[in-house]
Amino acid sequence: MTKLQDKPARYRVSARGQFSLPASARRRWGIEGGGDIEVFDLGEAVVIFPGGPGTARRALAQALDAHCYEELVRRIDDSDLRDE
Repeated sequence: MTKLQDKPARYRVSARGQFSLPASARRRWGIEGGGDIEVFDLGEAVVIFPGGPGTARRALAQALDAHCYEELVRRIDDSDLRDE
């Protein structure tokens, strides 16, 4: 299991929406020279998954059974987020 940081890190986002992933995360994810990530907007938070399109859905599918996943999606108030 990967060790989590003791404290959350603070990052500055540029005017163009860019920021740098920590070197430790890039090494762990195997994207030191660049690579794909998927950003999943939860409304109040953003989750970043290493890998290309569909990575977040696959990770959620592995973590949740279908009934639980569908129930959580139904609870999302923002229709734009719910339909993603």
